[in-house]
Amino acid sequence: MNKQTVTFRLDAQRRKALDVIAASIDRDRTYVLNEAISNYLEVHQWQTEHIKEGLRQANAGQFAKDADVAAAFRRWR
Repeated sequence: MNKQTVTFRLDAQRRKALDVIAASIDRDRTYVLNEAISNYLEVHQWQTEHIKEGLRQANAGQFAKDADVAAAFRRWR
């Protein structure tokens, strides 16, 4: 993997929290930051894919039936 350096500003409280996490798992701050960024990207890529799929379905006229939506809401109550 080709690694590159990225620099950004972080408030002192967050940096301290990162260092506490890193120390608790016996890793360095870079490891924790890479894990956090990987998780962030994974979540947002998943969301983007699902939004695109929802738009595709909506554009194709594939909507949930009213009864299906009502049943889903009943389960959540």
